[in-house]
Amino acid sequence: MKSLFDKENFDEINRRLNTLTPSSPRQWGKMDVAQMLAHCKVAFRVPLSEHPMKRSMLGLLVGWMIKQKLYNDDPWKKNLPTAPEFRITDQKDFEKERTELAMLINTFYQRGKGNVGKYPHPMFGSFTQDQWGQAMYKHLDHHFRQFGV
Repeated sequence: MKSLFDKENFDEINRRLNTLTPSSPRQWGKMDVAQMLAHCKVAFRVPLSEHPMKRSMLGLLVGWMIKQKLYNDDPWKKNLPTAPEFRITDQKDFEKERTELAMLINTFYQRGKGNVGKYPHPMFGSFTQDQWGQAMYKHLDHHFRQFGV
């Protein structure tokens, strides 16, 4: 499984991020490309957070059952449901969102294993450092494929 902690995968993700344009066509889902970038930024707040996030009741009940799908080799299905706190529905500025996401990806990579994911994910619980690297790569890969890159 690819990991965002690996230099080769980090470089690949950055190349793909820089391939996106404001007019990159959506292959599925409801978000436009700028909203997708904002959504990915919100996801990085979890492993980079300095404070614990409240665990969701749904996560406590079933999160553990689907957690492994976040970091295994199987691609995510299209049109998966998104937790309300991760939904982006307002208009976003593409360049601003892309620049800020690039900074978060870099921060994650630079912090490296052992320095991210201090607290459990609000839906899926605790991850190992390897699982954080794999899950964050897989999330970006899913959404970049959503926009054809």
